[in-house]
Amino acid sequence: MSKPAIHPTAVVDDGAVVGAGTKIWHFTHVLAGSRIGKRCVLGQNVMVGPSVEIGDGCKIQNNVSIYQGVTLEDEVFCGPSCVFTNVLTPRAFVERKDEFAPTLVRQGATIGANATIVCGVTIGRYAMIGAGAVVTKDVSDNQLVVGNPSRAIGWVSRTGERLGPDLVCPRTGERYREAETGLIVAD
Repeated sequence: MSKPAIHPTAVVDDGAVVGAGTKIWHFTHVLAGSRIGKRCVLGQNVMVGPSVEIGDGCKIQNNVSIYQGVTLEDEVFCGPSCVFTNVLTPRAFVERKDEFAPTLVRQGATIGANATIVCGVTIGRYAMIGAGAVVTKDVSDNQLVVGNPSRAIGWVSRTGERLGPDLVCPRTGERYREAETGLIVAD
């Protein structure tokens, strides 16, 4: 597999690890202690870290900051200008770095453009967060959420297709069934 491709205007601090085949574009900054997996793409003006974990195959569009406490599992898509927070009650004059709440984005999830993910939540596997949504609570696997605050309006398949009442993916034919954590592929 090829070495990472890092644009000359990007900065990768000493102590950051970037996986093979990853592309880092213009004016992006990866801070020390951060680990970026293989085959990722970080668009222009992305900031990662410090000490952030990003899995393999993630795509992070332009103008996204991923702060300490955020973990992206494999194949997560972060749309342009989506926002992660790291404290619930920020004040410029109060130091709260010891209050960072962890945020977990599970495998294959999609976060739409300009969505806000409030710290301390977990976004389930293959969930889809609509553009502009404000996520204030956990999102189940395969759940589709929109709005401010976000609310569930349906389900999506692993490939991102909206599911009808039959819970069959129109693209792949996979059948899903409801489970406690969201949807799972039926046996």
